[in-house]
Amino acid sequence: MTHPLADGWFTEIFDQQGSAFSLKVTAHLEQVTSEFQTIDMYDTETFGKLMVIDGCTMVSSRENFVYHEMMAHVPLFSHPNPKRVAIIGGGDCGTLREVLKHPSVEVAYQIDIDEQVTRMAEKYFPELCESNADPRAQILFADGIDWIKQREAGSLDVIIIDSTDPVGPAEGLFAVDFYQDCMRALDQQGVVVQQSESPLYHSDSIIKKIHTDMASAGASTSHTFPFPQVIYPSGWWSCTLASKGGDATVFRIEDAASKSFRTQYYNAEIHAAALALPEFMKRALQLD
Repeated sequence: MTHPLADGWFTEIFDQQGSAFSLKVTAHLEQVTSEFQTIDMYDTETFGKLMVIDGCTMVSSRENFVYHEMMAHVPLFSHPNPKRVAIIGGGDCGTLREVLKHPSVEVAYQIDIDEQVTRMAEKYFPELCESNADPRAQILFADGIDWIKQREAGSLDVIIIDSTDPVGPAEGLFAVDFYQDCMRALDQQGVVVQQSESPLYHSDSIIKKIHTDMASAGASTSHTFPFPQVIYPSGWWSCTLASKGGDATVFRIEDAASKSFRTQYYNAEIHAAALALPEFMKRALQLD
């Protein structure tokens, strides 16, 4: 539930949790309704541009780097030699930009069902789309579930499920059948990472189910990585990584420490620190 604009503020209300998040806006820039959803663009006083989809905050200029860097660099440094990467969702292209910072990547498929998300990002977040012309990038507008289903077995190294909340077009991306298709498409050392909502709000529901479904789909191990995300419910977010044949907690720490590219949030110490989980998450995920 949202109250889009009241006295110059955009507010997203989370009824189930009795909480809300607000940003002071200076202008409503544009609204586009696709066959899938409604996208609103705002200018804000302190967070730059803001993209809202169906009333839910998605991306702002000020803080998106945390999400995009964790969604990209955690899985890519968790694979021994990532060359073939698929991003399902992620139409703002920020995760694609981070993936293409890795020199080992030979091809990165960006598959979003809604072309309008990318067009709005190109217009209002050009910094997120600066790698779209990279010859290694293949930007496709298609159903990611069907696209993964059609991949040859073992044809991908990393799959990044950069989805919205598990409702509407994204609901099928949180399903064991989809995870089974991901596992089939991955090589034996492949990894898949799913954005997995708020640790505070969803550890004993959505996050726990992701771990269970990943195991049922054939993952050898999985781990949830918490990180701050100011504009999302509770201000605390996560991604959950599953390894097809390896250990989801092992990563190339020396390569991460000596990475050749610049980041604003991710580093080897952040990756290592995110391996530690709060006690309530361990209990919710039955890890204690």
